[in-house]
Amino acid sequence: MTTLNYCLQPWIFALSLLGLTPLAERVSFLTEQLAYYTGPTVGGLLNATCGNATELIIAIFALSNNKIHVVKYSLLGSIISNLLLVLGTSLFCGGIANIRKEQKYDRRQADINLLMLFVALLCHLLPVLFHYVGASAADTAESSLQLSRAASIVMVIAYCAYLVFQLWTHRQLFEAQDEVDEEGGNESEEAVIGFWSAFAWLVGMTVIIALLSEYVVQTIEDASDSWGLSVSFLSIILLPIVGNAAEHAGAIIFAFKNKLDISLGVSLGSATQISMFVVPLCVIVAWIMGIKMDLNFNILETGSFAVAITITAFTLQDGTSHYMKGLVLLLCYIVIGACFFVQRTPSNVANITLKSATEAVFRAQ
Repeated sequence: MTTLNYCLQPWIFALSLLGLTPLAERVSFLTEQLAYYTGPTVGGLLNATCGNATELIIAIFALSNNKIHVVKYSLLGSIISNLLLVLGTSLFCGGIANIRKEQKYDRRQADINLLMLFVALLCHLLPVLFHYVGASAADTAESSLQLSRAASIVMVIAYCAYLVFQLWTHRQLFEAQDEVDEEGGNESEEAVIGFWSAFAWLVGMTVIIALLSEYVVQTIEDASDSWGLSVSFLSIILLPIVGNAAEHAGAIIFAFKNKLDISLGVSLGSATQISMFVVPLCVIVAWIMGIKMDLNFNILETGSFAVAITITAFTLQDGTSHYMKGLVLLLCYIVIGACFFVQRTPSNVANITLKSATEAVFRAQ
């Protein structure tokens, strides 16, 4: 019976992962319908939030099962996926569809998001550097944990300030492009479902996503052992591709319509929300639960995060776009994906490392 269960676990993981894909697309559709009633700025924020529902739910279940490495990998993968895969595909497809036009966007919105992402990078980079200052393992683990918790509080405060900036004090920066679109003759677009109907369906979809996410978390390590793939590859590459299906589809559609501001708002907004709110929130929730989770994502993962942000910042620095920029972002994502594909880390290594760090902290106390 045990052997039968072990053989079924990878299939449960694969089917649950496939089941999340159409649900993510439906969540994107429902949030788009709600945006007609809430306005473009609130609608974009709602789209990013609900689009990240899969990652957040998976992170919560992984935390409850003390699988901190799955939490870190999946959230980091979602950020990199939004910056390189989603944004890259949008710029590439938009450039091909509008190859005879020069696509332009408002740099101010992108600059704010990138600024927030660099703050997140700083908060992730410092705990990693603690391991290279020459202190003992116990002191390093304790210092990294304390710094991560303090930085997480700062990141949440910064994200709340960002919401105030986006929704109230400088709302015109984020709605300027939408006003231009309305003047261009897009008044014919209207909602096809009522507000409360969309809201009820959205709640129902979230419940089903939560159920499938629990199966994914419980079976990911068995799938890793059965398929010969590392947990890092499954969590950083496969899970975000499924979880970001909503943003991916929506961003590409807007890019085809030459609405790059909305595409950038979806991809960069989602990456900003995960890095500045979801990740520190998981650290704080783990703190409340008595779980020692820090912002140390290891040197390879943090380096990939830094490269993704830097390349994205250089790509968006001039306010114009073409398909070559999107292609470069996609190629960078493929290289990072290949890196984690060839990384043969057994599924229990992360748990062993976490256990050793935890024991070191207890010995220090």
